[in-house]
Amino acid sequence: MTEGALAHDPDERADWLRATTERLGVPGIFDVHTHFLPPRVTEKVRAVFASAGPLIGREWPIRYLNPDDVNVALLRSLGVRRFTALPYPHRPGMAEFLNDWAADFARRTPEALHCGTFFPEPEAGEYVAARITSGVQVFKVHVQVGAFDVRDAHLVPVWAALEEAGTPVVIHAGSGPVPTEFTGPGPVAEVLARFPRLTLVMAHMGAPEYDEFLAMAETYERVHLDTTMTFTRFFADTTDRFGEVAGVCRHAGDYPDELLDRFAAVGEKVLFGSDFPNIPYAYAHQVEVLEALRDRHPALDDAWLAGVLWHNATRLFGAG
Repeated sequence: MTEGALAHDPDERADWLRATTERLGVPGIFDVHTHFLPPRVTEKVRAVFASAGPLIGREWPIRYLNPDDVNVALLRSLGVRRFTALPYPHRPGMAEFLNDWAADFARRTPEALHCGTFFPEPEAGEYVAARITSGVQVFKVHVQVGAFDVRDAHLVPVWAALEEAGTPVVIHAGSGPVPTEFTGPGPVAEVLARFPRLTLVMAHMGAPEYDEFLAMAETYERVHLDTTMTFTRFFADTTDRFGEVAGVCRHAGDYPDELLDRFAAVGEKVLFGSDFPNIPYAYAHQVEVLEALRDRHPALDDAWLAGVLWHNATRLFGAG
């Protein structure tokens, strides 16, 4: 696929996406996991993906190498009614720069949630509290890229403030696509044990540690899962790339059939996510593979899909 794919390309299946949401009786798609970043940061992120860097682990040709205004227009044309920016820092002193940019992006983009982020640094508790007061609707944490422990002492006041406010946090803590010393379910489980009413959204459903992150959604009232890239052919092809994770060789591929009963049982906690624009396939593919789950489990039907694409996120964030 050429750089800068647009919705008039038949592969985008814009008509099919809109027909699907109409059939399901929802006004569109609520995508809780999309990325919009300051231009210089976007360039650096794209360079990392293009080089298949050490935290990527494989060839990953981004499909949507467009400027922000083009990608926003593309989401609109695909029937995406609400989406996120989800900035994330990789070093101290960066979070507030990203927070300022994301606040401006939300002001000029009606469909975008007001997003924020943080990093384990002495001032984190103060600026997170201020951002909550200013109206941030969702924070993003990327443990792998940030290379930090979620149990860091600097984050204790952050987790406390977020628990009290109930503001959701989309957290990438699973060991995919490449494990590090900071990834995995253990540290997050410890944070939840201390702050059990945190509203966490487990990005990529915690891949590849699906079982452990699903257990957190079963255990804690406010823990959710997002579908980002899960069930896609790209994930299914990413086999044996994680090495030994928690003593078991795993991959992010086919979601285990033995977990589907439990997955269906937490259906109202499952939110749609895509990782747009940093995906190597057409946006519609993520919806196609979710619709196909009906063939694997009878409870993953139209009512379930309508919840995933719209109702579950609107309960969490409001329709806006």
